[in-house]
Amino acid sequence: MEDDAPPPGEVWDFWSDGPREPALNMALDEALLLTAAARGRPLLRFYRWDSPAVTIGYVQRHDAAPAGVAVVRRLTGGGVVHHDHDFTYSVAVPAGHWLVGLDRLRSYRWINRSVQNGLERCALRAALAAEEIPHHVDRQTMVCFQNPTRYDLLLSGRKVAGSAQRRTQDGLLHQGSLHFGGPLPVPREALAEALLEGFRDVLHLELEAFAPDAGLLARSRELVETKYGTADWNRRR
Repeated sequence: MEDDAPPPGEVWDFWSDGPREPALNMALDEALLLTAAARGRPLLRFYRWDSPAVTIGYVQRHDAAPAGVAVVRRLTGGGVVHHDHDFTYSVAVPAGHWLVGLDRLRSYRWINRSVQNGLERCALRAALAAEEIPHHVDRQTMVCFQNPTRYDLLLSGRKVAGSAQRRTQDGLLHQGSLHFGGPLPVPREALAEALLEGFRDVLHLELEAFAPDAGLLARSRELVETKYGTADWNRRR
């Protein structure tokens, strides 16, 4: 057994969310991080986009994104991510949880191994990348799926799953996307179920259905108005 193995039988919340506007998707993820302590356990969210969009990493330049599409800056790092055919998920973990106690790479490893397990259930045998992004790559403008880094997932040598994290006093937010260069290779519902089984298997989880309350939705709308829907946030660099 690995020395940082997850405890057996842990319970997480699971939110199967629907399509939402780009700014609201990012606001909901931050709101889930801000309220993680109140829930007392991690939450896994699967979600979609109501229109094509691009998200950019926290430190990236706004002009790294292509013109003509909605652009929203993430709370997490990483590169430019296109949200068209992708499968998007997030994990919000409260402070004090064992995942937060791990260093960045080990926490990535556990979450991305869960995604890898799910892909294998769809006969998609992806490998975990072994190398970090080279130092010469400009992180302010890089495109996520053109620049694999350690523990990203590669299928036939091509990056198909990437993720980024943000750690605060509230805990950890992990945002991930799977993109296969076009339409998903298996039906979305089948991929979602396989990924759930991957998380259950690798992290020894039980998952309980989650539904947002009025307070969480109101907090998210406030974050859209004050942050993710504003030029001050999205064009800050």
